[in-house]
Amino acid sequence: MTATAAGTRAARKRMRTTVKPTRRRLRHQRLTVALFLGPAIAYMVLFFGYPVVKNLLMGFQEYTISTFFTGEAPWVWFDNYAKVLSSPLFRTALFNTIVFTIGSIAGQFCCGLAIALFFRRRFPLSGLLRSLILLPWLVPLIVASAVWRWLLDTDAGALNRFLMGTGLTDTGIPWLTSTSLALIAVIGVNIWIGIPFNTVILHGGLQGIPNELYEAGALDGAIGWRAFRYITWPMLRPVVSVVLVLGVVYTLKVLDIILGLTNGGPANATQILSTQAYELSFTTFEFGQGAAVSNLLIVLSLVFAIVYLRLNRRKVDE
Repeated sequence: MTATAAGTRAARKRMRTTVKPTRRRLRHQRLTVALFLGPAIAYMVLFFGYPVVKNLLMGFQEYTISTFFTGEAPWVWFDNYAKVLSSPLFRTALFNTIVFTIGSIAGQFCCGLAIALFFRRRFPLSGLLRSLILLPWLVPLIVASAVWRWLLDTDAGALNRFLMGTGLTDTGIPWLTSTSLALIAVIGVNIWIGIPFNTVILHGGLQGIPNELYEAGALDGAIGWRAFRYITWPMLRPVVSVVLVLGVVYTLKVLDIILGLTNGGPANATQILSTQAYELSFTTFEFGQGAAVSNLLIVLSLVFAIVYLRLNRRKVDE
């Protein structure tokens, strides 16, 4: 009996000695995780969470310059949204935003996919050329817009000088000053900027497709266009979803390029929702209405992302 009791006490002692290190180890792991995640969470809350929440609140307030001095911003609820939605400029900006986004995404994706397919082949200096493609993406947007504004200048632009020198035109083409050409020119510049991103992501997706699939498909006659249709595209669809969703989000919030090239002109021909929000906030100092436009832009981005991802998931399930 005594031996049994002693054995029980010894077993309990061993359990306590093993449980303590386990609990200490768990506390140490939790502390380590908290130390690593803490700065990242604090950064997200301060620089992303707070601005988003503040912008949402400003959309329902009459926030003007006097608010910074008085500290009082009366609640007007949906008055800012009513003023913005009833403005003719909003309808123009919304239409230009849709055209700008569709044109930019289509051009960037098609060019990026074509270049990615081209670089899937191995040839001399392919690695160097792939690295050079990243240059437009690495150049600051305001610098790129300044360069393109010089290139597209009507009188002294390099593009017009080339066209007149080759005899293709007698006078300079008003790329950035014509109401019918300005939006097309801005879309072209944005396509040039977005091609590297699409190329890099799509090329990475192509690299993940096994060559055995193409070899097996070739035995069944799937070569050329058939190989792309039945092998490449289905395998690349998840990457395409990521590229398109990110591309739309990045394009909807484009601001630097348009401000640097046309500043929304001429006659609001290149005015989009992001530039309208900028003008309302920092030109006319109607911060509440500018926040309302920004909130509508956020909702538009979320709606597109949700709809596209659901449609794509349905296609994958089928």
